[in-house]
Amino acid sequence: MHLRAPAIVCATRSHGETAAIARLLTAEAGLVGAYVAGGRGRQLRPVLLPGNLVEADIRARAAGQLPFARIELVTSRGPWLSEPLPAAAIAWATALTATALPEHQPFPPLFAALAALLDAITVSPSARGWTVALLGYEVLLLRELGFGVPVGRPDPADWSAVLAAFDRLGPALARNPLAHCRTDVMAARDSLRARLARIGGG
Repeated sequence: MHLRAPAIVCATRSHGETAAIARLLTAEAGLVGAYVAGGRGRQLRPVLLPGNLVEADIRARAAGQLPFARIELVTSRGPWLSEPLPAAAIAWATALTATALPEHQPFPPLFAALAALLDAITVSPSARGWTVALLGYEVLLLRELGFGVPVGRPDPADWSAVLAAFDRLGPALARNPLAHCRTDVMAARDSLRARLARIGGG
């Protein structure tokens, strides 16, 4: 396996003293787990933040072997991780992606949609500008994985309807793509929902 492509960092975990295992979403190869030497070091730690867009050079010598990846930063979401609402949205979207998708199965529409959602989160002046896009991403993920979708697109101008759609969609995510999770990934969505409720009228 050898792939050089744009990738979205969806999750990282420590490996040994200085390395990290990154879960990267690519358009061509889908979700890929890869070993990043020095991933916990001063230079690469801010590059491997969930939500960042990177250029990844991923190589594996044999099928079934954990690939090695070299990572270069393209777009950082770091400045928004200190803002509670954008940080909660980025954390949920990337955690959902890293947990729900099978590895090495390409979903080009999901890669494009997640990239667009992350852009929307970082350019919109408030959560009202990206919450419907987030719901759209969740619906697309359910459809790409072959699950039914229980909610239509709400009117972005009707904040109560947006929150009601958010609430209706949650059980479908918990019951279907996240049912196998050993950790409470939905806690990230619950945290985001609590923050969205504080917006006027919520």
